[in-house]
Amino acid sequence: MDIENAKVQMRKGILEFCILKIISKGEVYASTMLSELTSAKIMVVEGTLYPLLTRLKNAGFLDYRWVESASGPPRKYYLLTDKGQEFLAEMSSTWDELQASVNQISNASPQA
Repeated sequence: MDIENAKVQMRKGILEFCILKIISKGEVYASTMLSELTSAKIMVVEGTLYPLLTRLKNAGFLDYRWVESASGPPRKYYLLTDKGQEFLAEMSSTWDELQASVNQISNASPQA
């Protein structure tokens, strides 16, 4: 098994959750999401982010609004819908349980 591939798969598994968490803080522009993900060492390119945002919007979890920009074309700002907030709450609960389980296993004393 290739370790780099394993790392990529682990990150992909939590990408949707991380994006929803970022958007839950308030309306956000896609480049801001990319910056926050990159600073957290979750490397994502626009070609990955935009299709995921579209899927989340089509599922009813996100909405967006256009905001005029003085320095170029209008910008699309994303926000969570009520359905998206409920979905994120469920994902957060699952994440907390999963994190606790992994920590328990990781910190367990070796079996004799």
